[in-house]
Parts: sequence; structure tokens; C-alpha cells
Amino acid sequence: MSEIENKELRKTDTLVYALGGLGEVGKNMYVIENDDEIIIIDSGVMFPEENLLGVDYVIPDYTHLVRNQKKIKALIITHGHEDHIGGIPFLLQRLNIQNIYAPLFAKALIERKLEERKMRSKFKIQVIDSKSTVSTKHFVVGFFNVVHSIPDSLGLLINTQNGRIVSTGDFKFDLTPVGTNPDYQIMSYMGEIGVSLLMSDSTNAEVSGFSISEKEVAKSINRIFRKTDGRMIVATFASNVYRVQQIIEAAIADGRKIAIFGRSMDNVVTIARKLGHIQAADKHFVNAHQLNKIPANKQCIICTGSQGEPLAALSRIANGTHRQISVIPGDTVVFSSSPIPGNQQSVSKVVNQLTRAGANVMTNSPLNSLHTTGHASKEEQALMLQLIKPDYFMPMHGEYKMLKAHQQTAVETGVPIENTFICSNGDVVALRDGVAFDPQVRVQADDIFVDGNDSSGLSTAVLKDRKILADSGLVSVVVTIDSRTNKIMCKPSIVSRGFVFIKENQTLLKEAEHVVYEALKKRMEKRVTFGDIKNTIRGSLEPFLYKHTQRNPLVIPVILNQRDAMAQKNNNRKSI
Repeated sequence: MSEIENKELRKTDTLVYALGGLGEVGKNMYVIENDDEIIIIDSGVMFPEENLLGVDYVIPDYTHLVRNQKKIKALIITHGHEDHIGGIPFLLQRLNIQNIYAPLFAKALIERKLEERKMRSKFKIQVIDSKSTVSTKHFVVGFFNVVHSIPDSLGLLINTQNGRIVSTGDFKFDLTPVGTNPDYQIMSYMGEIGVSLLMSDSTNAEVSGFSISEKEVAKSINRIFRKTDGRMIVATFASNVYRVQQIIEAAIADGRKIAIFGRSMDNVVTIARKLGHIQAADKHFVNAHQLNKIPANKQCIICTGSQGEPLAALSRIANGTHRQISVIPGDTVVFSSSPIPGNQQSVSKVVNQLTRAGANVMTNSPLNSLHTTGHASKEEQALMLQLIKPDYFMPMHGEYKMLKAHQQTAVETGVPIENTFICSNGDVVALRDGVAFDPQVRVQADDIFVDGNDSSGLSTAVLKDRKILADSGLVSVVVTIDSRTNKIMCKPSIVSRGFVFIKENQTLLKEAEHVVYEALKKRMEKRVTFGDIKNTIRGSLEPFLYKHTQRNPLVIPVILNQRDAMAQKNNNRKSI
């Protein structure tokens, strides 16, 4: 493969980079750029870890896209999972993207999200499938079917003037899938005509072998339904539509009525039934009030909470805080999922609570096959590499160790290691005349923390304050001044919360008050603004507190102006 001698970027080069999805599992957002055109692939969120206090979502930084808004020609969605569509409402708050393309199931989920935020009328989503084509001046995008745990999942072939780029989206190879077969022939054909760069899902790069088929899981679920005499409670991911479909079919075959709990589960089941992916008549479904009139052995409850999420339906059932359901001794609770790394403790807690309440709890194990992944394991990734036969390879959608393992698989299948790129969010890979190279260029790609519906990034600053409050507490300094004479009226008063035990640290706080007082007296020998006073308080107090306690509490200055106080007093007198 020829090398690029001059790696300085040219206007005609095709650029590939991620704003999210590299070095992490979540907030997937990949960008293909050529001259005056940009195509965005997916716009996801990542759910926060426990240390992100009060944060609802983590999304990519859209600053680069805002600066280049005129270049954006299309937003293309591969499938309907949150880590690929959850960021769309936040993106559309910042950008006016007119050409949005999505498979049918993803379209329905996105429209539900936009409707909740009263944004649906502003944007029209165009449906794509494996026969669709999206064309712009520099790009022609085609699609191919892949198997995943949600219907209508697509991979992309992006034809550019500098070569062909294939993005697999999320995929696995299931030889007996519940839904549509993957387009093996199209993948093989792409490999024959030549692919310059392959971008491939790395989530299960460290898992050897082939993943088990979804139909094997269905057999296990059916077997459990047949053997269970009491009530069935099944928890799984709401986004795993094929799994939910299997559970509903098993319940109907066993003559059970189905009750759905959890907002996300209710949304997905409603959309899946509307689009025909779940075929079940209304007569098979009941609400919470109707459950009381049905024998326990004729009930099946499908709910969220398979990861031990504190507010999910199953967690509330387990700890007795659910308003409509409580555990009945003899219930069988099935976790049709595996704990995501980091969630094991939460899941274990819920399992213990359910067991203590008298339920028979079944989790995924080699003995019962209650779950299979939606992502390709190592051998499936190798098969994709063999089918596509790329000149260059860029693993995506995974933590660094996953990307590294996927790189090794690519090398084992014949891709030269110098033709592989392990990138971080923001790193650019350039294509020029079929040759990929690293131009040593980065675009801005930070994390933005979302509290509520705020996507401005202000929540990021709020999070830092919360972290300080959690670690070191708060110190408030109340200062009374007279702005007419530019004098401080008395010594400051310091109040602390969560910083030190006040009774045992009176001397420290008195010294701190004296330090602030002396610093303010010196600073107020000249005219000052309120900003100057606040800076002086922080500048004198923070080093003093750190020196004596090795902690940096959040310091909040409160300034009372004597003139304002007197004016308020006079107004009160006039009104009497």
C-alpha cells in the first residue's frame, strides 16, 4: 500500500472522525467530511456512572458541528438504540438539520422523543432501508441489513471521491435470527469491489467464539414458562425488541395474560405492535388493576430494571415501593439479560431483595441461556473483516481495550497493523485517493453533561460544583459593607456545611474570619466593585483553609450593602 508523503490536509481529502463512541460504550456519533459537506452517522447519549452526581445524560460536544452547520447535508441513523438516537433532541436544539434519515423502527422512536419535547412538527424524518440511497455532491450512501437486538438495523457504504467507507453499525451474525437475515451477499460484494476503510463495532471484541442465537434464548424462556406454576415476572432491556417479542409469544403460548410495566418498555411494545414486529392481540394484555382478578399462574409481568436501576419497575417491586405490584411468595423472576460491567452490585442487591421476599430468581448462566448479546463476538468480527476485506481498519464503538482487541483480530485476518487506526473522539483519519493516513489533526470532542433538558454545557460546571460539595462541603462568608464610604462595617461571619465539625473547629473559623477581614480592609483602601470583594474573599480564604485542612470547599461570598439596608429600613418606615 502506497504511503502519503505530504500529510498536510488538502481541501479534496475525505475526513473521518468521531465526536462520541471511541474509548467508551455510548454516545455514538461519527462524522464523514469532504470539503463543504458533512454527513453525521448517529447521535447517541451515554448514561452516567455513579460518580456523575445528578447528571441525566452525557452527550458529545456539538461545538464543531455548530461552527460548520452550513456543511451538514444529512444525519443518518443506523438503528433505534439510545446510544445511537438519544442525543437527537439535544442536537436539534443546537442545529437545524433538514435531512434526517432513519430506518422505520428508529424513526418511530425518534418521533416519540421529539413529540415529548414538542419538536416533532419542526423536523421530518425520511425512512431508509437496505434498498435506499442518499446522495450529495461528494457522497453516495447505500445501506445493508445487519442483525442486532432491535429491528431495522443497517450498516452503511459511503462512496467518496477518495475511496469507499463501510460502517457496520451495531451488528452480530446470527445464523437463525428472529428478524431479518443479514445481507451476506452485499457484504461479500462490497469486499469484491474494494473497500478502503472499514469502521466496525468493537463492543464484544474480547469475547471469544460466536454468540448464541436469539432462538436458543427463546427455547429457554419457553421451557421456564412451561415449568412455572406461579406468576412470572420477566425483566429485560426495553430496547431488546426481539427478546420482548419472544417473552410475549411464550406467555401467550402458556395461556398467560401480559402486563407491561416501565415507561420505556410500554413505549417500545406499543411501537413494535404498531409496526408488526410484535404480533399480539389486545385481549392478551391487561393493566395493573386487572391483574388482581387473574390467577397467579395465568399472569406474566414484563418490566424494566434488569440492570438494578433504582427507579426502574423491578427495583421498586423488589424493595416494596411499587404502587401496584408486590412480590408474592412463589413468584418466578427471570432476568433475561446479563449485568453490564459496573452494574453487578446493583443487580445483586435486587436479586437478594426478591429472594428475601420469597421469589424464585433466575439469572443468565451457561445452564439456562436466558440472554444473548446483540453485538458481534470475536469470531463474528473476524467474519465481517473477511467479508469486507478492507485496505484500512478503524475499530469503533467500544472502550480502548475493546478497540485494541478488535485491532488484533483485524491483523490476524490479514490487515497490516500499520493500516489500522485506534482513535480517540476527535482524532481525524484522512482518505486521499484510496490511501488512509493520520494527519495529526483533532476536532473538539468533549463530554457535555446534561441535567434535565439542558444541553448548553452549563451542567458541566454545575457538576464540578456538586463534586466539590460532595468531597469538601461548602463555606459561606457573609460580609457587610457601606458602599458610600467604601468601608467594611464589621468582621465577616463564616458559616460552613459539610466542611468541618463546627463545635470542634471554632478557633479555625475565627482565624479564617480574621484572615478575610484583614484582606478586605487592605483591598478596600481603594475603590472596589462587588466582583473585587468576592475575588478577595476567595483569594484569601481558599489557601488558608487548604493549608489547615487539605480540603477545598466551595466558597460562596455573600455581600450585604449597608446603604441598601438603610434604604430598605427607610422604605419600611414610610409605609407604616
